[in-house]
This record gives sequence, C-alpha cells and structure tokens, in this order.
Amino acid sequence: MTQPESRGQRADAARNRSQLLDVATRVFVAAGTEPSMRAIAREAGVGIATLYRHFPTREALVDAIYRDQVERLTAGARELLAELAPPAALRRWADLFGDWIAAKNGMLDTLLAMIESGEIAHTRTQAELLAAIDEILGAGRATGELRDDVTAEDIAAALIGIFTVARPPEHEDRANRLLNVLLDGLRTPAGPAAGPA
Repeated sequence: MTQPESRGQRADAARNRSQLLDVATRVFVAAGTEPSMRAIAREAGVGIATLYRHFPTREALVDAIYRDQVERLTAGARELLAELAPPAALRRWADLFGDWIAAKNGMLDTLLAMIESGEIAHTRTQAELLAAIDEILGAGRATGELRDDVTAEDIAAALIGIFTVARPPEHEDRANRLLNVLLDGLRTPAGPAAGPA
C-alpha cells in the first residue's frame, strides 16, 4: 500500500513547479521563436520527463505561464498601491505589463491557437487587467494625482502601443522613455491650464 504524499513532498513539488514556471517564462521572454520543451528543460537543468510531469503538454505550460502572469498583474496592482503612491504604482505596473507582453511574444503561436479554441478566455483576462488598471486609476483620482478623464482602456491601448514599437529587452531604454512620457501625461496638472493668449 502506497503512503499518502506528505505535506513536505507536496511543498517540494509546488516549489519545483514554480521554479520550472519561472525558468520557462524567462526562456519564452528571451526567445525569438517558440522554444522547444527540450530547450526549456535544459535551461531549467531538469530532464524532459520532469518537465512533462509538471506540464504534460506545451499548451499546459503556456496556459500556466499565461495565468501566472495575469495573476501577477492583478495582484500586483493591490500590492503596488500598498507600497507606492498611485503614479509610481502605475509606472511600476506598466513594467509588469511589459514583462507579460514579452512572455506572450515568445509563445504567441500556441497562445493564439489556445485563444481561438477557447482554452484561454481572452475576454476574461482583458476584464481582469482593465480592473487592475482601474484600481490604480481610482486610487490616483482619489488622491488627486492622476487625471480623471482617462480610462483603463486608454491606458491598456497606450501600453500595447508602447510595447509594440519598443519591445524589451532590445528596446528597453526606449520603452522606459515612452512609459515615462505616458505617466507624465497622466498626472494632474500642477497649476491651472493655460488659456488662449
């Protein structure tokens, strides 16, 4: 009779899975084209069987990375607001969004196929991300630090545009400049708007 898995074994398995997920995310971010499962296992320093034990298919791995990144973004909004003023929280959240975009670029073919097949609910993800942006914008409006005439959809579109023309890591400096310009435009004016001369 086999012994039930101990709490320590479950914790080890969860930690191993999390480490594999982190490595796989880095590989997808750095890859110009979708990397093989074997390349991901090699980078993680494990055998291919270990990777498949945690993620039986490429789709299972892509799904796990995608959900992990979305969770980081949604939880990140609350965590950043607990530590930073709303403008700084929004700027840091934009960096997290850039990481998510970069990870998506490395697994785009599989991800698009999964969205098309309904395995990943794109509209739900979009709603979660817009809610995270709204949370930060709402906090900034409450403190008077962020404009009240900008929507979460506006911010999302601006971020997608920035990371489309300035993809990290090769264009990280440009992306940072554009993000800073965006944030400057989102702050409330220091004084009254200038009228016509």
